[in-house]
Amino acid sequence: MKKQFNKYFEHTLLKTDTMEKEAINLFQEALKYDFHAVCVDGCFLATAWKYLRGSGIMISTVTGFPLGTMDTNSKYGETYDSIDDGAKEVDAMMNVGAIKEGRFDYVDSEIKALTNLCHEKNTIIKIIIETCSLTDAEIIKVCNMAKNAGVDFIRTSTGFGEEGATVHAVKLIKKTVGDAVKIKASGGIRTLDDAIELIKAGADRLGTSASVEIMEEYIQKGRPEF
Repeated sequence: MKKQFNKYFEHTLLKTDTMEKEAINLFQEALKYDFHAVCVDGCFLATAWKYLRGSGIMISTVTGFPLGTMDTNSKYGETYDSIDDGAKEVDAMMNVGAIKEGRFDYVDSEIKALTNLCHEKNTIIKIIIETCSLTDAEIIKVCNMAKNAGVDFIRTSTGFGEEGATVHAVKLIKKTVGDAVKIKASGGIRTLDDAIELIKAGADRLGTSASVEIMEEYIQKGRPEF
């Protein structure tokens, strides 16, 4: 079922030099536009709760981010702490090298461990697969593992890779998982056209730092159908 345009957005601030005043501004913008969620690094979770408590806006964070190359125990611990600190959604980065060299037992075990932890804590789990670094066959393989593990979302990209979300990748994920797993498109989403194309391709969420600009373009253009 189609939802209001603003509810597709996870208003995002994930960069190495983020200051608290920038995070506070993000939370205030999220309140103004009533976005579905914010996505921030773990150090800002307490501040997010201060500003967003009772608003209905979900608080999301990232773990194993952006490389995904630490071991599963490290990701598990970070995910546990993030939930304890107030995250209601967790975007966990997968080990792309392990996917590419065919260590699928390792990847599958990690997906299941993080999914089980999040679901035990009533938290949404999204796995990040960095589609620009994977072949179509590799994307299909990891998406099937995510589907079988009961992951809530597959996220296309960190935003730190060579390319962000693409219509091709979103369509491929959608074809693979159907309605069993939702899709978060992220990385390089800058314009209203970008957003609408990705939604039409099958994205249920849009992770972008340009949420305000896209919403303003949407309003200025008379809230076009999508």
